[in-house]
Amino acid sequence: MTSTAAPRTYEVRTYGCQMNVHDSERLSGLLEDAGYAAAPAGEQADVVVFNTCAVRENADNKLYGNLGHLAPVKAARPGMQIAVGGCLAQKDRTTITERAPWVDVVFGTHNIGSLPVLLERARVQEEAQVEILESLDVFPSTLPTRRESAYAAWVSVSVGCNNTCTFCIVPSLRGKEKDRRPGEILAEIEALVAEGVSEITLLGQNVNAYGVEFGDRQAFSKLLRACGQVEGLERVRFTSPHPAEFTDDVIEAMAETPNVMPSLHMPLQSGSDRVLRAMRRSYRSERFLGIIERVRAAMPDAAITTDIIVGFPGETEEDFQQTLDVVAASRFASAFTFQYSKRPGTPAADLPDQVDPAVVKDRYGRLAELVSRVAWDENKRLVGRTVDLMVAEGEGRKDAETLRLSGRAPDNRLVHFAAPAEPVRPGDVVTTEITYAAPHHLVADGVASVRRTRSGDAWEARTAAPVSAGVGLGMPTVGVPAPLPAAPACR
Repeated sequence: MTSTAAPRTYEVRTYGCQMNVHDSERLSGLLEDAGYAAAPAGEQADVVVFNTCAVRENADNKLYGNLGHLAPVKAARPGMQIAVGGCLAQKDRTTITERAPWVDVVFGTHNIGSLPVLLERARVQEEAQVEILESLDVFPSTLPTRRESAYAAWVSVSVGCNNTCTFCIVPSLRGKEKDRRPGEILAEIEALVAEGVSEITLLGQNVNAYGVEFGDRQAFSKLLRACGQVEGLERVRFTSPHPAEFTDDVIEAMAETPNVMPSLHMPLQSGSDRVLRAMRRSYRSERFLGIIERVRAAMPDAAITTDIIVGFPGETEEDFQQTLDVVAASRFASAFTFQYSKRPGTPAADLPDQVDPAVVKDRYGRLAELVSRVAWDENKRLVGRTVDLMVAEGEGRKDAETLRLSGRAPDNRLVHFAAPAEPVRPGDVVTTEITYAAPHHLVADGVASVRRTRSGDAWEARTAAPVSAGVGLGMPTVGVPAPLPAAPACR
């Protein structure tokens, strides 16, 4: 007799970088492949999975706070399960079940494919399952996936990292770099395009080191050029490169491949050569600025974003001023700025001269003010320019009685544009003129044209939601917007 019981539901909560977002899509795919169903919005899931990050100091507090909140919920729901995976799970291992004994499964970064089996084993044996592998079990991209976006996708080119930055715990949690073969990557991209995807972001802890395993130092630039040959692929991005290994052949490939977008996320971390040396960042400010100069010479309209750490141990006011100088010279479109966070297990955690938190906070505020001012100046230069926007997923919003949708320009800047009278869907492309600049977004008051795309068709088919003229406030929130320049980076 066929069972009519409803499938168990799941929810995946993601913290951290794009690699974690990519892994969470795989976790969702694995669970659905095992018969689970995504929990409807607002309903408590039968299985809650935390995909964690360990880069920031408050990651631990955030996780245990959320686990504490779920403890009484689980106690009132027989059969509910909680799983913790990702970088923090790899780091803390059995500590998680000691501090939160109501957790059913703990799994690491190297064995996300084990989650369904571990959940079932925990249910049958009625005891917590902890499985942490020291090396990669199965490359994540070979696992089933449930992608959040119908038109934009992450594609992993590598996992792990061979660098030894003193502030970063990721190499010890993700392991040494493992590269996929170009043919596998391109096959995944072609399959995605066949499904309606029109934008992909190549993803790796250090993408421009790609090829180290099979001995081709120009493998990444060749991969970018190969992406240019994929019919139907409109936009290609990548994150994150490392300045020490960023080579001119990559700049040439970016400039000469039409569907590789003029946007670059290049982590700076510090503008002080002395601090960079203490961080074990194998480049100096002069090299960094040289890369920026060559990128802009090849692609004058490129938007460059970065990561910066304030208050690294031993940072002086002079060191910090050098960072401000590099920021002013680089003219970043935006920057992810962080106050240094001591992470146990990293060399920097034991360095002398930890900077006073009040000093760090003051410097952070001054840096944020400069970053915002520079970004605003750069955005103002775009007023009056005509751009093609790929419409993003998400609800519309009212702005002084004007219904606005959002989209990403080729350089990945966020633009809020007036909704046109004709139908427009996520993944479609609108052509519009920038009329206003703010520090963190742009505004366009009119749409010159709308190009309906295969990606828009895919979104409509996926959501079973016909789109009427003046779409906007009625547009359901399906998932996350197109990939952003970067999340808190490990590079």
